Amino acid sequence: MRCLIVNADDFGLTRGVSAGILAAHRQGIVTSTTALVNREIPPDEIAAALDSGIGIGLHVNLTLGAPIARVPSLVDDSGRFIRDPRQAASRARAREVEDEIAAQVDRFASLFGRPPTHLDTHHHVGLHPPVRDLVLECARRLRVPVRSQDQAARQRARSAGLATPDHFFGESGPCHYWTPERTIAHLRRLPPGVSEFMAHPGRSDDDLSYSRYGRQRETELVGLGVGARAAALALGITLCDFRHLSRS
Repeated sequence: MRCLIVNADDFGLTRGVSAGILAAHRQGIVTSTTALVNREIPPDEIAAALDSGIGIGLHVNLTLGAPIARVPSLVDDSGRFIRDPRQAASRARAREVEDEIAAQVDRFASLFGRPPTHLDTHHHVGLHPPVRDLVLECARRLRVPVRSQDQAARQRARSAGLATPDHFFGESGPCHYWTPERTIAHLRRLPPGVSEFMAHPGRSDDDLSYSRYGRQRETELVGLGVGARAAALALGITLCDFRHLSRS
């Protein structure tokens, strides 16, 4: 069987991004999202996400905006996270990383009224020590799956007793990734097992003007839309979210 999780990162980044993610869930193949909870997420967006039935995980964030906890090693002189994930991880004190992850888990539960379906990390900061082991430790406590961007990450997760997809596809560089053509091509050659597409659909708005991946979100919104849903159905692909791994 070929099962596919399509996770839209960055729920709560801006209203346009959140609205685009939910549109891609209603009309297309997005099955899951991960929320940035160190930012203000309006209550109506949270209610809309919960009502939609989309899987909602935590996008552990140590590289954008300001922290929830007091974590001096994770911030610059202005009190905001350091954007570069390698630099952020290399200067981080493990106890402060642990404190911030715990604060974000608590905030998620307060906002959504339930635990996250899974954990992943913004800018892939969870690939770097000491963050990676602390994210896995948190996932073990919560008994939830995690994202694995490569075979090494997959092996670490499974060695820790955690569920994780068998395959991972996606990128967010200077060019848009999930164009209609690329999405269909990936669906046609999807391997057996459970795959994750990491995606960044959204509606570009003024609040996103700072981002190098702003307009590209509009392209992904189309690429993951109705045409992709029809193709997945025709190819016999089962669409699911990370809760599927928890039940397996």
